[in-house]
Amino acid sequence: MDACAALGAKFELWRTLQLDPEGCPVRGLLDKLGDRWSTLLICSLAAGPKRFSALHRQIPDISKRMLTQTLRTLEADGLVHRDVQPTVPPSVTYSLTPLGRSFAGPLLGLVEWAETHYPAVLETRAETKRAA
Repeated sequence: MDACAALGAKFELWRTLQLDPEGCPVRGLLDKLGDRWSTLLICSLAAGPKRFSALHRQIPDISKRMLTQTLRTLEADGLVHRDVQPTVPPSVTYSLTPLGRSFAGPLLGLVEWAETHYPAVLETRAETKRAA
């Protein structure tokens, strides 16, 4: 079975089981991991542990408030570990947990797909605008 058929079959199974939308694993995870900040932070941390300031430098268009909020969410979901060293001032380092590292493979597939197909998406968007 090809990927499209398998994905469609999985969706139909969820539908026939009448899964509670609140308990749906796909909705529950994509709601948190599908946003751009979570994705970019996981990509950054995949290269190794980083301090808050280093993460902010790597993703300069994220506000410090949003960076803090996203790191807290990823930590609460078990994907990111926050290591606080008892120094003055405290030194805080963020890293991926084993669960977070397990997401690197699927995320790499998405990133590679985006790199390959982004030009075609942009062209289709431009064509759609011209036709409108």
